[in-house]
Amino acid sequence: MAAALQVTDPEWRLRDERFEDRGFVANLYATTRWDELTQLPWSDSAKTAFLHEQSRLQADHYRKNYPGAALCVLEHAGAAVGRIYLYASPGEFRVMDIALLPHWRGRGHGECMLRTLMQTAAEEGRAITLHVEPNNPAQRLYARLGFTLREDKGVYHFLGWTPRSQLSTAL
Repeated sequence: MAAALQVTDPEWRLRDERFEDRGFVANLYATTRWDELTQLPWSDSAKTAFLHEQSRLQADHYRKNYPGAALCVLEHAGAAVGRIYLYASPGEFRVMDIALLPHWRGRGHGECMLRTLMQTAAEEGRAITLHVEPNNPAQRLYARLGFTLREDKGVYHFLGWTPRSQLSTAL
């Protein structure tokens, strides 16, 4: 995926997340959840502290439940702008998380990463799955790319994409 991203633009780089990325990752997570807290009568500093703690708990969960997962930071021109967390198992890629800073959203970068992953998945005969909130604007992107609802889990939709080669052999 990193090589494919760099082919499209040499300013892009995907690298392993490092310990010193904790602050960036916490702030990125906060940007993805901030709007959910608008109705709370908390101060901005209390909201930030809460979201940073949630980010830490999420990271702990991912490391415990997805050993060996690729936890990657996306950089543009040397600056961190997003992340993609990916777990590979036989027959499946699980997109654990994909997020970009607000300025980078809606500009096709997430789609580029997903299309690159879809190409790899098709070559390897793997499905792609992910969880996404029902009201997340990324739902439109996933639908456009051919992801379908596998299970409505209430607070999350479990979506999946299967390469055409697997669909034809399943029929």
